[in-house]
Amino acid sequence: MKAEIHPTYHPSATVTCGCGATFVVGGTQESYNVEICSKCHPYFTGEQKLIDTAGRVERFRSRQAAAPAEKKEKKARAKKTEE
Repeated sequence: MKAEIHPTYHPSATVTCGCGATFVVGGTQESYNVEICSKCHPYFTGEQKLIDTAGRVERFRSRQAAAPAEKKEKKARAKKTEE
């Protein structure tokens, strides 16, 4: 390996999360700021956060609710055309 081209390694770098949690890791910087960590991430906490952007979730749910009715209508129309 070439000398003096690698960054300095800090064995006790501090990571600060947006939720206020801090922990120590090794890294090339003395401190890191992150938005989300294992203490506040929904996968690790078990909490589901549903973010509705422009009503997409409601629109999806309304389409899902209407789907069985549309299926019945198509079957009825197909039956009429056969007769």
